Amino acid sequence: MISRKKTIEMIDKIDTMFPDAECELVHDNPFELTIAVLLSAQCTDNLVNRVTKDLFKKYRTPEDYLSVSQSELENDIRSIGLFRNKAKNIQKLCGDVIDRFDGTIPGNYDDLVSLAGVGRKTANVVLAVAFGVPRIAVDTHVERVTKRLGITRYKDSVLEVEKTLMLKVPEERWSKTHHQLIFFGRYHCTARSPKCETCPLLEDCREGQKRMKRKDA
Repeated sequence: MISRKKTIEMIDKIDTMFPDAECELVHDNPFELTIAVLLSAQCTDNLVNRVTKDLFKKYRTPEDYLSVSQSELENDIRSIGLFRNKAKNIQKLCGDVIDRFDGTIPGNYDDLVSLAGVGRKTANVVLAVAFGVPRIAVDTHVERVTKRLGITRYKDSVLEVEKTLMLKVPEERWSKTHHQLIFFGRYHCTARSPKCETCPLLEDCREGQKRMKRKDA
């Protein structure tokens, strides 16, 4: 793995590339964000935003989601992968939010992960975006680019990636770095066709250098 100093140098370059990186899930409040992040599992933010454009007009409160059958909610999110399981989790989450948290999304990690369908990544996103708590949420983009760049190890688990980033990146930069790494992975260092030839990190990226050598061979 590369050093903390080199990690910060790389993050600084990514910061220059994507200074305005932010959460791309459209939402107006912590509750809508939680639903949107839950829906985004194994799904693109663009598709989620297309679905929630109408979904958030029909369902504005936890009570609204519980006022319909699960099959009706399934139909409203049918274009999203795993829609049956997600509909079930949304309704269970809404019931818990009403029964245990007075109808509002809790602002601490332990309470968030106790909700149906809310795992570590979802909780970290909600805390960082909705409540301004410094967090690093590791999704497929963050995991991929940090391993390619050597910031983390290829054998690291998602939790190990998160912990390594928290050690190497100053806490006040956690949330911003999370979004910038996502943008870097989504729009530049993509899964299938990373833009290595124009990447400002190429001189320090072993993975990119290997890919460029294979192209030249």
